[in-house]
Amino acid sequence: MNPEKIKTGLRHRLISLIETNVFQYLILTIIVLNAITLGMETDAGILAKYGSLLFVLDTLFISIFTIEIVLKIYAYRLNFFRNGWNIFDFVIVAVSILPFLSNLSVLRTLRILRALRLVSVTPVFRRVIQGFMNALSGLMAVGSMLLLVFYVSAVMATKFFGEKFPEFFGSLGSSFYSLFQIMTLESWSMSIVRPVMEEFPMAWIFFILFILSTTFSVLNLLIGIIVNSMQQVHEKEMEVTHQQIQEQKHYQLLLSESLAKIENALKEIKKTLPKEKVKEKINTKR
Repeated sequence: MNPEKIKTGLRHRLISLIETNVFQYLILTIIVLNAITLGMETDAGILAKYGSLLFVLDTLFISIFTIEIVLKIYAYRLNFFRNGWNIFDFVIVAVSILPFLSNLSVLRTLRILRALRLVSVTPVFRRVIQGFMNALSGLMAVGSMLLLVFYVSAVMATKFFGEKFPEFFGSLGSSFYSLFQIMTLESWSMSIVRPVMEEFPMAWIFFILFILSTTFSVLNLLIGIIVNSMQQVHEKEMEVTHQQIQEQKHYQLLLSESLAKIENALKEIKKTLPKEKVKEKINTKR
């Protein structure tokens, strides 16, 4: 048998195995278990009692992930690197191997990055990331507008309140930070705005306008763009799924029509068989 045909057949069987739901769920389960064990290592008591077991499990998990990547590269060849999610998995696994090559604590901390593989394995997470990537152009436009509003407001706040409140608005950088805190609505009233209003009673106008233009306008616009992009990704996936279903129905219809034609042909053949046999008998008697 041709060795190339054997390799091609093996690759096709391997691809069929990799793309099954059972294989995907198995990898998903291992990722979750690995994330749990890495979290357990942060507890000093658990680490002192089960440290060796956790190390064995960690080695087992990274071995499974490495074998998975190797099998995918063997099965898909160069096509493996044409998929962005495959490259993402490859980088995560490669970074996860580094702690085994070095004892640096920083590198060992990077092992938790394996949990990020949930993003590439779980379709829901992939849809979120895909929606975010599709919305980048709109996000950049709205983000630029938000940055412009921040810059204008920071300059105004530094001019208005910097002299009396240098800890909040003494420089452009501190004004940016204070306005960011105000935008997030984190202790903005008691810690920043009300002390400023004691010196500048009309300052509330500036801060209310800033909150309305950022927190309730621009940020909601950002969220709306992301949600709309995710909805478009979902609709596109549904359209592809619907198209596949229609193609499958069309194929089944053609198959049923072909089978019906074959059945009719067989019936016609059966009808002609007795006549031919009679003719053969008559010819033999003559």
